[in-house]
Amino acid sequence: MSDDKARAGAKVSRLEKAAILLMSLGEADAAQILKHMGPKEVQRVGAAMATLQNVTQEIVEDATSEFLEAVGGQTGLGIGADEYIRSMLTQALGADKAASLVDRILIGGNTTGLDTLKWMEPRAVSDIVRFEHPQIQAIVLSYLDPDQAAEVLSNFDENVRLEIMMRVASLETIQPQALQELNTILEKQFSGGAQGQTSKIGGVKRAADIMNFMESSIEAVLMEKIKNSDNDLGTQIEDLMFVFDNLKDVDDKGIQSLLREVASDTLILALKGADNELQEKIFGNMSKRAGELLKDDLEARGPVRLSEVEAAQKEILTIARRMADAGEIMLGGSGEEML
Repeated sequence: MSDDKARAGAKVSRLEKAAILLMSLGEADAAQILKHMGPKEVQRVGAAMATLQNVTQEIVEDATSEFLEAVGGQTGLGIGADEYIRSMLTQALGADKAASLVDRILIGGNTTGLDTLKWMEPRAVSDIVRFEHPQIQAIVLSYLDPDQAAEVLSNFDENVRLEIMMRVASLETIQPQALQELNTILEKQFSGGAQGQTSKIGGVKRAADIMNFMESSIEAVLMEKIKNSDNDLGTQIEDLMFVFDNLKDVDDKGIQSLLREVASDTLILALKGADNELQEKIFGNMSKRAGELLKDDLEARGPVRLSEVEAAQKEILTIARRMADAGEIMLGGSGEEML
């Protein structure tokens, strides 16, 4: 790869490369790929597609080459693994014994109804469960992605938020009765029978994940109420929350990987609310020239709204958590266990 081509590729994030690759495939083939993605993935890739501009032939070739290199060493193992595992264990152990084991491995079994909620607008989800029992509301929020769950929760009154979040934090398994109520809400039928089996869901960590995505003003009030109700539980949740300032604890390699995925304008806004230590850590993981340009842009930006800063920081944290889930970086906040 030429130096010019390498520089062009370095400016394109992995998400943008995915968007370029899909657009290069044509509508029909791209649609087939999107069918296998989750709602958040489709939303991210779709947004990236909408913002693409000035894509040169070199960048397209770079994205295609990187994709071919990435899949070159892969095999078909893992494709359709869920159904294979379910069938294998059922044949080996019988339906009854295999049910709970499959449930623990695959988490949740057939969850078509709940998966449908992931594609809906947060307000629509909150309207569906608004008048249901708080335990059912907690189960639904525990299953949704944390950012979507946070938006759903923000549509409830303060006192309702408190009760739901307390229940999310104390959840460990879903009992058959709760599953039956959930079936009624969603008007869906779970296959494989929910009789006698439970699913691990919720917990203090899940509560912390949801809190991470809430607006700061709502999160602060809710945290205070949780602590007033159960101080130990509030402290546990707080300890597991990963906030923007915790990026100080991410190693240099992780910061460098993260910066490659973050838009410059988003980074500038986020750093307006960061202390000197975190700012210097970011500058230190960029080239000297790039760091100087970022400092100049930061000073030239002037005052910005707190809501804009918080939104930018949450966007970066969302990327960081996604990368951590994919094993690309390690988050070193107070909630991380070091093995």
